[in-house]
Amino acid sequence: MVKQLTVISGKGGTGKTTFTSSFAALAENAVIADCDVDAADMHLILQPEISEIHNFFGLDVASINKELCTACGICVSSCRFDAIDSNQVVDTYKCEGCGVCEHVCPEDAVSMIAKKAGEYYCSNTRFGPLVHAKLGIGEEASGKLVSDVRRRASELAEQSGKDLIVIDGPPGTGCAVIAAITGTDLVLVVTEPTKSGVHDLERVVQVAQHFRIPVAVCINKYDINKRLSVSICEYCKDNNIPVLGMLPYDNIVIEAMIAGSSVVEYSGAKFSEGIRSVWNSLVSILFQEEKEDIIRLIQKSEK
Repeated sequence: MVKQLTVISGKGGTGKTTFTSSFAALAENAVIADCDVDAADMHLILQPEISEIHNFFGLDVASINKELCTACGICVSSCRFDAIDSNQVVDTYKCEGCGVCEHVCPEDAVSMIAKKAGEYYCSNTRFGPLVHAKLGIGEEASGKLVSDVRRRASELAEQSGKDLIVIDGPPGTGCAVIAAITGTDLVLVVTEPTKSGVHDLERVVQVAQHFRIPVAVCINKYDINKRLSVSICEYCKDNNIPVLGMLPYDNIVIEAMIAGSSVVEYSGAKFSEGIRSVWNSLVSILFQEEKEDIIRLIQKSEK
């Protein structure tokens, strides 16, 4: 059975992609999925060669047939999003695809049509398959695109015999995050000791726990505010959440990014060793249940 690990952060800038790209380098038999579709950046490090391009269609938008339209204005007054102007021209960026205009039009001049909202890709990288995406400017339905990325990643994992999918999730707690974590085996929250970091850590943990997904935490840049780092550890202890690592602020992360490399590739320094330690802990958690099942089967067969 293919295991799935999602790395999330609650907020941007905590170092989520720094860790995920290093996990991609350390994983021996994995598919990587970049589900931060609004601001994807994993490709900057993994330097993929695209092998498949798929169109993504988000929300349907209204289209008005001018040959049938009598300019009665009912669609204009009925649209709560002001997506149709007085000349019966639809602003596709304002249209929410609700279909009210189509429903109220007495001439059947309005129809809802599919609109391309982005693309998702299957690529080859030096670490194995990567599924990633690009959401169009001003487009919505990022959660739906995340689901498409995860679905394709699962198909690739099954087809190529991979045992793990490593998912770089989006920041925040919205629909895209829910789509990135639902049904996964483990969520790693990368946080930082700042007021916003602590606040958003608590929020994203609540989301994961709501969906009954096991959670682990890693504190990045712990030494910029050791008092808050202690508070994070206490919060995790009170909520039975394992803290898998506390890594210091290190300029080596910036150097690796500039070089287009994951941190563990770029250097074997202390920071890299910290990431390796976190990775080893994640692997132990993910595959421990599987190992226990194998041991039970062996014991049963020996009786």
